[in-house]
Amino acid sequence: MIAALAPFHFERPLWLLALIPAAALWLLTHRSADMLVKWRRVIDPALLPHLVDGETRPAIVSPANALALAWLLVTIAVAGPAWQREPSPFAQAKPPVTIVLKVTPSMLTQDLAPTRLDRARQKLADILAAREGAAASLIAYSGSSHLVLPPTADSAVVLDLAKSLSPEIMPLEGDDLAGALALARRVLAGMDDAGSVLIMADTATPQAAPGHSGGGSAVTILSLLAPGSEAGGLPEIAKALDATLIETTVDQADVTEIVRRLDRADQLGSVAGEGQHWREAGYWLTPLIALLALLWFRRGWVLP
Repeated sequence: MIAALAPFHFERPLWLLALIPAAALWLLTHRSADMLVKWRRVIDPALLPHLVDGETRPAIVSPANALALAWLLVTIAVAGPAWQREPSPFAQAKPPVTIVLKVTPSMLTQDLAPTRLDRARQKLADILAAREGAAASLIAYSGSSHLVLPPTADSAVVLDLAKSLSPEIMPLEGDDLAGALALARRVLAGMDDAGSVLIMADTATPQAAPGHSGGGSAVTILSLLAPGSEAGGLPEIAKALDATLIETTVDQADVTEIVRRLDRADQLGSVAGEGQHWREAGYWLTPLIALLALLWFRRGWVLP
């Protein structure tokens, strides 16, 4: 038992300073309620025991004592007593991902039925379903890059907006992959946890190659081309970014590999709490505090 309590401490020890005014108030109230103290001011101490009849000291169960005890228990509870550790509720949280989706006329090619863009949406739905609860943001790019949705854990919203994207609504034609990646890094930089970038594109031009590598964020590229097709420019982009290039498959093999990389263990090191945190036990005092509070509903407790 003693060994188990060895790590005992308070998470918020400064709250214990609230016991100082509580002690001062109790002493003041206790002294003012002692009738012997009052009579000593007017009666000779040698005669006082013979002249005062009956119980003159305040009762043990009194409003002042009950208030002092309640104050003590509340202060201890708020200070956060703890001596055991437990897994953090955030320890299993999956790192966020920024989806970079190419939205150009080439994505309407039907070599991946119904179209490359539709297949990208289907794969995106499977990826988000496998990472339920993880934050995801969406960026669309063609000749310019645009943040469609900031990080959110609502996968349904991400999919709805992805379904609304088409080449017709993009302001410029082209291949601004470098701008999309820069925007993705800015989105991830605004989050507390480490995250990844998932590029969903069919091809990339040499001019789209970023001027530097991934900038600290892991990058995965899903090639939206029919199996056996030339992945125009994507291998070069992957090499420049030190990224992983994954070919689209007719089954879930590509989704499984992407999810594995997005959830890789080395990204969990930045999650708050580092896997465990102290379990506070102050809430166990709540029933005692509630019972003491019931005394103030008793008739004649404070005023006779």
